[in-house]
Amino acid sequence: MTRNRTLRIDRIACTGQGLCAELLPELIDLDEWGYPVLKDRGVPDRLRTHARRAVAACPRLALHTDDGPA
Repeated sequence: MTRNRTLRIDRIACTGQGLCAELLPELIDLDEWGYPVLKDRGVPDRLRTHARRAVAACPRLALHTDDGPA
């Protein structure tokens, strides 16, 4: 069984600083107030390293990755 990495955002913790969208523009856009909007929750293999960096860099710890079944 393969595992897929997915992104999720803790909307309560997020303060809309936008760093995640700068680090992972392939998967994250910003709304008109600067809060992240996921383009796609699934993280392709080629973007896993970038997703981990974006999660680690979030100043409010509001971006997370989950591993789930394919």
